[in-house]
Amino acid sequence: MLTPLLIIHICGATVGLLSGFMAMAFRKGSGLHGAAGTVFFVSMLTMSSSAAYIATFLRPIAINVVAGLLTFYLVSTAWRAAKRREGGTSIVDVGAMLFAIGVAALGLMFGFEARHSPNGMKDGIPVAMYFIFGSVGLLFAVADVRFLVRGGVVGAKRIVRHLWRMSLALLIATLSFFPGQAKLFPKWLRATNLLYVPHVLLLGGILLGLYRWSARKRVPQDRVIAAGHGQAIAGSIVRA
Repeated sequence: MLTPLLIIHICGATVGLLSGFMAMAFRKGSGLHGAAGTVFFVSMLTMSSSAAYIATFLRPIAINVVAGLLTFYLVSTAWRAAKRREGGTSIVDVGAMLFAIGVAALGLMFGFEARHSPNGMKDGIPVAMYFIFGSVGLLFAVADVRFLVRGGVVGAKRIVRHLWRMSLALLIATLSFFPGQAKLFPKWLRATNLLYVPHVLLLGGILLGLYRWSARKRVPQDRVIAAGHGQAIAGSIVRA
């Protein structure tokens, strides 16, 4: 039965998937990318928070609680990274780190419960899935500790933080759609590999984007300065 909250969740997930792939396709820093990113941010917060609530109170499924909370955290911190161009940290970043630790602890706790169950599952989900989500949450918590110790990040590191977290949130949403909702697709389509095409494209885009921005981080500062001087000299010649 479709309840108002479930309808909101479905709409948020649908809009989030569409706007997320659009944001990946548009040129980074462009107006279209920013608009698609804003829509993605709002819709994913709606989807993940409603998913966590439904999985906790209405249709208890432990893995959906962890996945919803993790997605909410990833989108929130990714958005914050995009907006804080000047770097620095605040109490909000400390809260985000503690939130990630809580998600990791929850995932690992559910994992141990599944491990000690008679069939090695919890809510029909194998133990490995809980440990994967718990470990991902723990890794991001460690990254947040480093972020706080450094006093924030700027430049290419800030973009990598934004890209990595937004992309992983989109990947979780994509996996939740398929194979998470495989029953929505006809059997003949599930028997093919076509439904995994978005996953492959997304992973390729993530790896390419991370490589490009990581390469920018490795460029020595003196080369950047030299390049700037070269452009200035070339501009002077043209104006002459």
